[in-house]
Amino acid sequence: MTETPVAPEEVRRRADRVRQRIEDAGGDPDLVEIVAVTKGFGPWAIEAAVAAGLATVGESYVQEMQSKVGELTSDTREAARIHFIGSLQTNKVRAAVPIVDVWQSVDRPSLVKELAKRAPGAAVMLQLDIADVAAQGGCPLEQAPDLLALATGRGLDVVGVMAIGPQADNDVVTAAFRRAVAFADEHALPRRSLGMTGDLEAAVAAGTTMIRVGTALFGERPPR
Repeated sequence: MTETPVAPEEVRRRADRVRQRIEDAGGDPDLVEIVAVTKGFGPWAIEAAVAAGLATVGESYVQEMQSKVGELTSDTREAARIHFIGSLQTNKVRAAVPIVDVWQSVDRPSLVKELAKRAPGAAVMLQLDIADVAAQGGCPLEQAPDLLALATGRGLDVVGVMAIGPQADNDVVTAAFRRAVAFADEHALPRRSLGMTGDLEAAVAAGTTMIRVGTALFGERPPR
């Protein structure tokens, strides 16, 4: 399938529709940050997102991210804040360090230790398992306090939590997201990255401060 770039003006219009969804769900669009998920798309998606005012972008694959960033204009590279949102192998951390601003998917002690070694003081978010789906990654909630203690003890800047919701009806998804919010509240972690294009209403109802949106901005992701 051939990838069709979306113009920045259209990305901006689509972002406005996302903000309307946030407002309709009872949230404040000025307080819920949109992470433009550009994984799977070409460099044009990062360029378009930044031009549309969405400077926070989400990437999930280290090699793809490296290739794309190398093709960005200098202005876009300077403006973009890149969040790593995918499952991360410890042996890929070193290559990603020069690019990533926030590591959202920190979910195990080995990754904490590698980040502390390669990126001292890095801004991280703990990925919590609220769906009980191993393939989605995430630290079980009962183990999360220990992971938080390890991360802070190793000098990382834990700024919040991230979670992927279960495949279920809206009430179940909202309840799952609320468990992540409760953990964040208990530990004074201000940022909560919950919800994607399909379940952002549940995330807003639960109290997210950030949503990860790709298809709503750029269309269907090309097959890998």
